[in-house]
Amino acid sequence: MPLRAARLRQMLTVAANGSICRTADQAGKPVESPPMQKHDSDVLILGGGVIGLACARYLLGAGRQVTILDQGSVGCGSSHGNCGTLTPSHAMPLAMPGVIGTALRWLFRKDAPLRIKPRLDPELIRWMLSFTGRCNWKDFSATTRVKAPFLVGSVEMIADLVERDGLSCEFSRSGTLYAYRDAAGFAKSDWMPRALGEVSIAVERLDGRQIEAMEPALKPGVVGGYLNPGDACLRPDRYVSELARIVRERGGEIIERARVESFELKQGRIAALTSTAGVHAAREVVFALGAWSAPLARQLGLRLPIQPGKGYSITYSRPANCPRIPLVLKEESVCVTAWGSGFRLGSTMEFAGYDASLNRIRLDALRRAAVNGLHEPGGAQLVEEWYGWRPMTPDDLPILGRVPGISNLCMATGHGMLGVSMSAMTGLLVSELLCGKPTSLDLAPYALQRFH
Repeated sequence: MPLRAARLRQMLTVAANGSICRTADQAGKPVESPPMQKHDSDVLILGGGVIGLACARYLLGAGRQVTILDQGSVGCGSSHGNCGTLTPSHAMPLAMPGVIGTALRWLFRKDAPLRIKPRLDPELIRWMLSFTGRCNWKDFSATTRVKAPFLVGSVEMIADLVERDGLSCEFSRSGTLYAYRDAAGFAKSDWMPRALGEVSIAVERLDGRQIEAMEPALKPGVVGGYLNPGDACLRPDRYVSELARIVRERGGEIIERARVESFELKQGRIAALTSTAGVHAAREVVFALGAWSAPLARQLGLRLPIQPGKGYSITYSRPANCPRIPLVLKEESVCVTAWGSGFRLGSTMEFAGYDASLNRIRLDALRRAAVNGLHEPGGAQLVEEWYGWRPMTPDDLPILGRVPGISNLCMATGHGMLGVSMSAMTGLLVSELLCGKPTSLDLAPYALQRFH
């Protein structure tokens, strides 16, 4: 096997927390592979992260039979360690006017909030050219108009799921507070509330004294900021675990440590696929593999414009002076989220391919931001240092819908930094599509064909 292919196969077993998904028992002895089995499914979902589980939840609710294959353990990917904020306030895409200039200025800063690791990678170059072409006000506004109702609707649906399904995940209608310490940067930010206001997302502009009174965890020196009251938050790892519980309770099957190895195409459909858990046939197949979607899709002759955007987080025990609501320390683009069970610093965006390492420089950048902005930058106990690969598309919109030429394949991937926020709406749309119902949102802006 060529070195590149061997490396990719190895990485496909790596969880987004930077460790190999467990394939050995507690004694360290290899777990024997189960005998090859034949599995027949109604709907086969590839990927057991937040998107795959949400799709399963809604499909089961519509009366479909569902099987999930996950290459590691359910929820060990980018669903695990993100900040858990549910953010209609993030309706604006990463591709915006001026972002390329910012990225170029940060090119040689290894701790920059947005970093593109220089390398000769044809797929990254194609992605960057497509991304750059969208960094204009026309595309920015169009994408914001598409993302806003998706996010607003999804957050409302998550709130309903939490109540209706009894999900224990520390959900809170908290809002999000953006805090600025740089007066010039704050003065130049007036476009943000205007852009959100145009899509009916509420934003409240506050001065520094108002913000410091609202959030005593912040150190003095805040010059102003914004409150986004429509945002919410939850503990993402618990949300994923609870979704998995509901899926199993309603009859769904979840097969873990099942890496997809090959596909069999016949007469324009996936007739079967082979995984390390056996051979699988299904009426419908859903791609919900996040950042791993693009490498696997190549086996089907598909090019998905998805790059792995590496994000980091640090989780501590809860400090005494803990933020009341999620914060964004704007200059460093660091998110601070607190739950009853803990405290997390997260964010950064690093385009470094599938680099399976914890970059200490980027973890230290999170810590510095917290030290600069918070009275207590962490709790007494360090719980976890983590990274995950976000599935980034050039236009910051997910890829949803059927795939031309493969009649039983549906895409549900490419959610970027907003997989948790978009999970419920994605699940509903996939369920409606596969059940032959009119979809709650027009799927045309999310179709794979927009890139071809």
